[in-house]
Amino acid sequence: MKIVNVNAHLHTPYSFSAFESLNQALDLALEQEVRVVGINDFYSMDGYELWEQECRKRSLCPLFNIEFIGLNQQDQARGIRVNDPNNPGRTYISGKGLKCPPSLPEPFASELSRVRAESNAQGKAMCAKLNELLNSLQSGIRLDYGQILREMTQGNIRERHLAKALRIKVCEAAKAGADKAEANVTAEQARDAGGEVATKIAALFQQIFGGKALKSDINDHAAVENEIRGNLLKAGGAAFVPEDPRAFLPVDKVCNIILAAGGIPTYPFLADDPRGGYTDFEGDLEQVAKNLRDRGFYSVEFISTRNDLHLLEKYAVYLYELGFIVTLGSEHNSPAMEPILLSARHGQPLSERLREINYKSACVLAAHQHLVRQGLEGYLDEDGRAHVDKREEYIKLGNQLIRSITGQ
Repeated sequence: MKIVNVNAHLHTPYSFSAFESLNQALDLALEQEVRVVGINDFYSMDGYELWEQECRKRSLCPLFNIEFIGLNQQDQARGIRVNDPNNPGRTYISGKGLKCPPSLPEPFASELSRVRAESNAQGKAMCAKLNELLNSLQSGIRLDYGQILREMTQGNIRERHLAKALRIKVCEAAKAGADKAEANVTAEQARDAGGEVATKIAALFQQIFGGKALKSDINDHAAVENEIRGNLLKAGGAAFVPEDPRAFLPVDKVCNIILAAGGIPTYPFLADDPRGGYTDFEGDLEQVAKNLRDRGFYSVEFISTRNDLHLLEKYAVYLYELGFIVTLGSEHNSPAMEPILLSARHGQPLSERLREINYKSACVLAAHQHLVRQGLEGYLDEDGRAHVDKREEYIKLGNQLIRSITGQ
């Protein structure tokens, strides 16, 4: 079986993304010879049909996924960090291989809409607090929540959108104050004016950060936006707004929404940090595999760029050989533009075993979503249990489907 490159977890502008457009993501995938691509936005299936349409134009095989943040109250009460390193009980969950066109019956559609509304309400409250801060500093800068929602999002606003909007506004304010040069200025004067803009930008950020200097180069947009988030929007920041508990559905309800949409509930591993550490939930590989099965998960995923190659392979191989679907992705849920062709931490290329596991697991997803789209039973039965004993059959069908689409 020829192994095709897969990236099964890509955020798009339908949540927040490094990509300016969905088409940019797919053009880059084609350029980097990644032939199977999974859209994976927070709380949204809105991009599915465009994703499929544009994938077909490029002979790419689309996967249709979604991401939630849920809450396991038992883990929270016991102080167990699951796959959020800072918040016990908080649990990221993906759904893989959902129906396209999207279909979600009640009451699940209303539950999803409510969670999206709660998430946007937090964004609106943070925007208001940012404006209070900017007004108190007499900065002359103001963020327009409605404009951000219209021009920077596809309906879901996140703190990264606010950080981006503030960065742009600060730069505009600095340029407006410094760019008074006429058409006949000398080249030396123009260079000096450019330096003045940079100085003003840094000074504005220092004022907004309460006297804390900007560490990043002003041209490194991703780094500047991360500083904005860290200084202003996270806990302890002037514009921090705690998330309403109502924004977090219980994990079992999240899984029920995914199942109702035709998908496969998937546990995203955080896995090893740069020091080789793991969360409380993930540190014991045998135990986490058992716990996941007990909680009804037959599919897991890794954001491969976060992990050491050898530790990633250790976890992925073990889980795959136990019968789990194991997919890999890059996320691209930040301003930083990284390659779509997957690697491990520090850009280390994936091993052939990891590429094989990722591809075969993507084959299962492709087969599942193909069958569910036709109203047939997919990889999960009506009770949400996986046909693990038939995994090879799904791999074979998915491989045929991917070959027919990609021509590989």
